[in-house]
Amino acid sequence: MSADTRIIDGKAFAEGLRTRIAAVAADFEAKAGRKAGLAVVLVGEDPASQVYVRNKGKQTVAAGMESFEHKLPADASEADLLAVVEQLNADPAVDGILVQLPLPAHMNEQKVIATINPDKDVDGFHVVNVGRLATGLPGFVPCTPLGCVMLLKDRLGSLSGLDAVVIGRSNIVGKPMAQLLIAESCTVTVAHSRTKDLADVVRRADIVVAAVGRPEMVKGDWIKPGATVIDVGINRVPRTDQGAEEGKTRLVGDVDFASAAEVAGAITPVPGGVGPMTIAVLLRNTIVAAHRSAGLALDESAL
Repeated sequence: MSADTRIIDGKAFAEGLRTRIAAVAADFEAKAGRKAGLAVVLVGEDPASQVYVRNKGKQTVAAGMESFEHKLPADASEADLLAVVEQLNADPAVDGILVQLPLPAHMNEQKVIATINPDKDVDGFHVVNVGRLATGLPGFVPCTPLGCVMLLKDRLGSLSGLDAVVIGRSNIVGKPMAQLLIAESCTVTVAHSRTKDLADVVRRADIVVAAVGRPEMVKGDWIKPGATVIDVGINRVPRTDQGAEEGKTRLVGDVDFASAAEVAGAITPVPGGVGPMTIAVLLRNTIVAAHRSAGLALDESAL
């Protein structure tokens, strides 16, 4: 198998997903008499968050949905933010609510997330949705891990019986990723920075999901030949190639791509792998929320 055919193209998959979502959104508008709506709340002036929120808005509109943006200054009080969330909870035009993280230090993230109506929590961070995922009930799942499972099933078909290792135990990726893989009947190991003989643990896996936030930590000789590698990491590191300008950086994942690609049966690149899936799945969760809110039937497995 050539290196090109081993690459899992998340950008192309996300584009196809957004196309399907746009068709469903148009059908929803015709039936419900309104567009599905996603509200994003941004506190402060973090440049990365601003870019991300802007991209979400553009893609929401491109998919035929309403985009509502609420921006608060960095010195806004927690009460101000909670009031905005409550306002959005009560707004029938808003199907999905996303509060952009991280929040300023004086705000309690868990308290803010807990204030979001779980049925509008398209980020899947509310404890009610966490519980629904853990117990196999319908709810909303964090966008990045759900996108990872979509890429895995698109490449491998059934995941049943496969050994999977998730490196990382965050609430945003690691834990929900493990729950999703369990639901697909994988045998799942959650590894992390304190795992003994981490390389040996990874070598047993048919599926490796790296979400630990350490640049190029997972080496090619950690990978079982033919395994599928999903690299969730996005790390900016100095460029070291000859002729690179001083201070210039490049994006790398948590996996040493060059060495891992020689061994893996399939692998996501960074950039262009998991990254594009996150906003696409956010739009998917929003159109699902809209159908549930309006009491309209939807084959969610088709998205």
